[in-house]
Amino acid sequence: MPVKNRFAELHAEITAWRRDIHAHPEVLYETHRTSALVAEKLKEFGCDEVVTGIGRTGVVGIIKGKTDTKGNVVGLRADMDALPMQEQTGLEYASENEGAMHACGHDGHTAMLLGAAKYLSETRNFDGAVALIFQPAEEGGNGALAMVEDGMMERFGIQEVYGMHNDPDLEIGAFALRRGPMLAAVDFFTIEIEGRGGHAAMPQQTIDPTIMGTQIHSALQSIVSRNVDPVDRAVVSVTSFQTGSDVFNVIPHTATLKGTVRTFAPDTQDMVQARMADVVAGVAASFGGTATLDYQRITPATINADDQAAFAEEVATAVAGQCSEAPLVMGGEDFSYMLQARPGAFIMVGNGDSAALHHPEYNFNDEAIPYGSSYLSEVIERRMPAA
Repeated sequence: MPVKNRFAELHAEITAWRRDIHAHPEVLYETHRTSALVAEKLKEFGCDEVVTGIGRTGVVGIIKGKTDTKGNVVGLRADMDALPMQEQTGLEYASENEGAMHACGHDGHTAMLLGAAKYLSETRNFDGAVALIFQPAEEGGNGALAMVEDGMMERFGIQEVYGMHNDPDLEIGAFALRRGPMLAAVDFFTIEIEGRGGHAAMPQQTIDPTIMGTQIHSALQSIVSRNVDPVDRAVVSVTSFQTGSDVFNVIPHTATLKGTVRTFAPDTQDMVQARMADVVAGVAASFGGTATLDYQRITPATINADDQAAFAEEVATAVAGQCSEAPLVMGGEDFSYMLQARPGAFIMVGNGDSAALHHPEYNFNDEAIPYGSSYLSEVIERRMPAA
């Protein structure tokens, strides 16, 4: 089964939707225009039910198949939000909103799911119902968790859920996924260090927080190399080190380190957090100062269920001719919360040779639309074949 002919016919229309969304990016939960556009389109297509305000600004559309002999409901999810950054593409349809940009392709994800929604509303060639999930705040707001906590799975009877993301490392028409862990858990940390400031010419009278900070930074790197099982994977990255001012002759009183931890296994995540607390307190104490660790678990690892991942691979292979094994990636994705609530699978679709995700010159490749929309609709028709 190649790309569905209907999506070749709809390609220009879906592209126009995508570019309109691209020109009007909205960040986090402020997806008011995008959510309204999605709801309007779903009603126009003839969805049986369209509900807004799920997880604050999320939208869910329900399409019932020709038959419903088993009561099956499968969810398809797309994210709608943009990033708080300035676009530098020079496109005719570039962002009209200052400081906001669709630099991760969520405009494309939303458009592809809308395309699938139009097709499924027209054909209804399945037995059961599809829940079309349009999610806000994937970029740092945990919008998936907000929708789950709002009772979305129970309210609509969703039994399985499937998500998709574009990948500039894959050629157009290609798909990739892996069974089990695919994307890492995302944790953030802040380390507050307190010493004793003073004159830089008399360091013996001070407890230098900058020295403590550099030593803590170095010691944190030993956690991955000496505490994590070599066959496991983990990253501990300090991304910000703030101390002192522009004054040349003052040793500051405090310093702050910030960063992120990425892991796959919950046991490893627990161990890294515990070791970080020990290292931070111990190193600071050895210099006569104090330091505290604020450790926040942001997003769990994205773990594909074996059965649903095997099925997703089958569908992608039918659409594209093959589906490669995706590498383990230390980036995170809040679709993991939906996968914790229901079994499902997350897949990558090729964006071709484009700028990297989150780059100011990135743009979703509209040539990927027929493949993504075909995959999404085929998930429904194959998972719930018409009776």
